[in-house]
Amino acid sequence: MSYLNAQAPLPRQYQSDIADAVINGGSALVVLPTGMGKTLVALLVANKKLDEGNVLFLAPTRPLAAQHEQVCRKWLNLKEEEISLVSGLISAKERPKIYAKEPKILLSTPQTIANDLEAGRLKWDFSLCIFDEVHRAVGKYAYTKVAKEALAHNTMVLGLTASPGAQKKKIQEILDALGIKNVQIRTHEDEDVKKYIKQLQIKWIEVPLTLDILQIKMLLEKMASKYSTTLKKMGFFAKFNTKKSMAEMRAKILASNSKLKYSAISFHASLFSSVHMLELLETQGVQSLRKFISRVKERDESKAQQRILSDANFAEVERLLEKCAEHPKLAKLVQIIKERPAGEKFIVFSQYRDQVDVICKELGDAGLLCSAFMGKKGGVTQKIQAKTIERFREGKFDILVATSIGEEGLDIPSVDNVIFFEPAPSEIRAIQRRGRAGRAKIGNMFGLIAKGTRDEAFFWASRKREEKMQKIVGKMSLQNSYAKKREEESCGEKEKESGKKRAGKEKGGEKDSKFKNKGKKAAGQSRLSDF
Repeated sequence: MSYLNAQAPLPRQYQSDIADAVINGGSALVVLPTGMGKTLVALLVANKKLDEGNVLFLAPTRPLAAQHEQVCRKWLNLKEEEISLVSGLISAKERPKIYAKEPKILLSTPQTIANDLEAGRLKWDFSLCIFDEVHRAVGKYAYTKVAKEALAHNTMVLGLTASPGAQKKKIQEILDALGIKNVQIRTHEDEDVKKYIKQLQIKWIEVPLTLDILQIKMLLEKMASKYSTTLKKMGFFAKFNTKKSMAEMRAKILASNSKLKYSAISFHASLFSSVHMLELLETQGVQSLRKFISRVKERDESKAQQRILSDANFAEVERLLEKCAEHPKLAKLVQIIKERPAGEKFIVFSQYRDQVDVICKELGDAGLLCSAFMGKKGGVTQKIQAKTIERFREGKFDILVATSIGEEGLDIPSVDNVIFFEPAPSEIRAIQRRGRAGRAKIGNMFGLIAKGTRDEAFFWASRKREEKMQKIVGKMSLQNSYAKKREEESCGEKEKESGKKRAGKEKGGEKDSKFKNKGKKAAGQSRLSDF
C-alpha cells in the first residue's frame, strides 16, 4: 500500500532513484543540493518502511521538526493521531502518553529523544530513523546517541544533508556514527539534477572602512597585541585572529600545570573581549560594538574586565565611538536593495542579533519594509517565528533579516535575493544561505566584504573549504557511480552467464524432448494399436 496521497508532489527521477537505492541498499547518507527535495526522498523511503514498522523523523530544531510534521500531515494518508510531534515543550511526564499511542510517524528533536531513551520513557520500536541536517551527527551531539540505539536494533538509518563538510575525517565520523556505507550523492553537475538547478548570480562587493573606523581598529589591535604578548611571556601563544584559535588557546591553558594558569585565564579573557570588539567593529558596525561595550561594563567585576576598562587605548576607543559614523556596509546594503526591481524579495543574513536589530532600523529609516527573524531568545518564541514567516509569505514585507536560524532547512519562501552582511566563516553555512535564493527562478546573491578586515579571511577560508568539500563529495559521487556501474556490469555478466546456461539447458532439453517425444509417441502408438 502507498501512504503518499494525491497532494504529494510526483517525485523526480533522481528522487525515485535515490529512494530505491536506499530501500535496496540499506542505511544511507543522502547528499543533495539545497532545494532539491530531500524531504520527499525521505518520505519515499518511509512509504516503504511503514509496512514494517513506525518511523522516527528527527530534525535539529523545534521549528524544523514542526515544519516536517506539517509536510507529513499534508502528503501522507495517515490519521491525525498517527502523526505526532514531541519536543521539550511537552513535559517529560506527558511524553510517554504520546509514545504509548505508537504513532506511525514520530517527529522530534534529537535531544528530546536521547533524553527519553536514557530515562526509559521511550522504548525503541522503529523500522526507519531519519536524521535531517545530518552533518551535525558528530562528537557529543544528540544525533550520535540516537544513532547508537538505531544500530543496536538494526533499524534502517537515513541521513540527509546538502553539505556534509570539508573534512574527510568529519564525513567519515558521520558515516561511522550512523553505521552507513551506502552513500547517495547528487551534485549540481549530475545530469539528472542539473536541469532542475536554477542559476544563481553571485556578486561579492568590497566596502572600504572609514578613517574613524580604521583609527578605532588600530587601537583595538594594540590592546589585543598587548594581552597576547603577555600570554606569550607566560608560555601560552596562539594566533588570535579567529574564535577557534582563541578557544584552542584557552583549552591549552586550562590543561596546563603552570603556576601562572589562572593569571593566564584572566589575560585570555581580556584578549578574547578585545578580539571580539575588533570583529564587531570590522564586520558588523559601530552600534553593535557600543552594545557589547555596555554589556562588558555591566558584568560582575573581574580583573579581566578592569584591565580593559582601565586601558588607555580603550578610553580612546570610547571617545572616538561617540562621534563615529556607522559602518559603510549599511549604506551599501540599502543601495543594493533600492537598485533592485520593485516587488523582489530579500533575505539578509547577519551573524549577530544586535546587528540584525541595527540593520532593521537602517532599512526602516530608508523606507523599506522588513522584519527580524531570530532564534528563541530575548522574548522570541516559536509562535513569533512562525508568524514572521507567514507574514513574509503573504507579502506583508519584502525583506527578512535573519541570523543563522534562517539558514537551516526552514520552509522560508523562495526569495529573489540573498545578501550576506558578512561572509559566513563556515562552508556549510555559506551553502545553506545561498540555497535560499533562486529555488523557483534565477536568483541573486550579494556579499559584503569590509576591505582589509577578517571579512576577507572568512571569505577565502569558506571558499577554500567549500571547494575542498565539493572535491570530496565529487569523489564520493564518482566512487558511488563506479561501484554502481561495476554492480550493474557484474549483474549483467551473471545474467549473461545464466542466460548461456539456460540456453544450453534449453538446447539439450530440446534434444531430450525430441527423444522423449519419440518414445512417448511410439509408446502412444503401441498403446493405440493395442486397442
